[in-house]
Amino acid sequence: MQEKIIILDFGSQTTQLIGRRVRELGEYCEIVPYNKFPYGDTSVIGVILSGSPFSVYDEKAFRTELDRLRGHLPVLGICYGAQLIAYMAGGTVKASGSKSEYGKIDMTRSKDSRLLRNIPEDTSVCWMSHTDYISNPPEGYKVTAVTHDCPCAAMENDEKKIYAVQFHPEVMHTQYGEEIFKTFLFDICGCKGDWVMSSFVEEQVKHLREKIGDKTVLCAMSGGVDSSVAAVLLHRAVGKQLTCVFVDHGLLRKNEGDEVEHIFRERFDMKLVRVNAQERFLTKLAGVTEPEKKRKIIGEEFIRVFEDESKRLGRMNFFVQGTIYPDVIESGVGDAAVIKSHHNVGGLPDHIDFDELIEPLRDLFKDEVRKVGLELGIPEDLVWRQPF
Repeated sequence: MQEKIIILDFGSQTTQLIGRRVRELGEYCEIVPYNKFPYGDTSVIGVILSGSPFSVYDEKAFRTELDRLRGHLPVLGICYGAQLIAYMAGGTVKASGSKSEYGKIDMTRSKDSRLLRNIPEDTSVCWMSHTDYISNPPEGYKVTAVTHDCPCAAMENDEKKIYAVQFHPEVMHTQYGEEIFKTFLFDICGCKGDWVMSSFVEEQVKHLREKIGDKTVLCAMSGGVDSSVAAVLLHRAVGKQLTCVFVDHGLLRKNEGDEVEHIFRERFDMKLVRVNAQERFLTKLAGVTEPEKKRKIIGEEFIRVFEDESKRLGRMNFFVQGTIYPDVIESGVGDAAVIKSHHNVGGLPDHIDFDELIEPLRDLFKDEVRKVGLELGIPEDLVWRQPF
């Protein structure tokens, strides 16, 4: 069972970045809504609480059941997450007023902090972004860092393995953010750091073979990196049981459709059907200027094209698409705000005419998808292609 870190999302703009930092250090993590912690999942070995646009005193502020985590799993609270730990344990959180901090701030750490002990300097730069602050830590917690205007830039209760930082270690402007994450993951949580792309490919191929058996699969291809990687991954798992439908929707670069068709027919020997649907898509999009509405239209039309092709080819059991982790998060997770609906997620119609949807890249960030593509032998110019 793959060990994991759970990141509870309270609506911060940098929650994805926390996930990226953890994965870059070789540890698998999942971002889940603040109220969806997977209690009972024994593979979870640590928890990170994200920031939030809320104050802990807001009537609609997001809360989680910290009592069910405290003393059971190591917890790291970041910004709002730190304030929530303080507030729910009996500490005091106050509005910063004229002393709110934003940007690069000098922070001085104490020498006896377990979380901050691998920062090589007593004073270093951190990135602050807050209008509330912890004025009085809860009983049992010690202050481990301060700034000029923040009397509690970090605090911890090492006995219960609860750690909190007012600043954002996930952003590049925090000088020793990586050291903080390393200490939390490997020293405090005991992570192995064995999350690598070669293992992911091997495990996914095995899982897909078992799941699909001898049934048929239709894979949606748009010509982009994500759907291309998903297609090659499925092809490695089930070979000729897979049929790829490449939809040329009229929004590609010049000659890009021909290039995609050539690579997957000739290099990978895949069963590929090209659908020239330029007129169909452009007609539906004519006169539409609102981006969110465009995404909904594109998502709906993609599915309808694939359903039409499935009927023509003979009904397929599984439908595959290249949804990746940011698509899911940005489309709104739980009560989190929608950043933008991805056509694979927010654009999906309520009913699709397939037995089951398969999204083998759903848990990966974009850079991880590219690494999988290279592992699978997809040409570098396609793997590193940027969106049009």
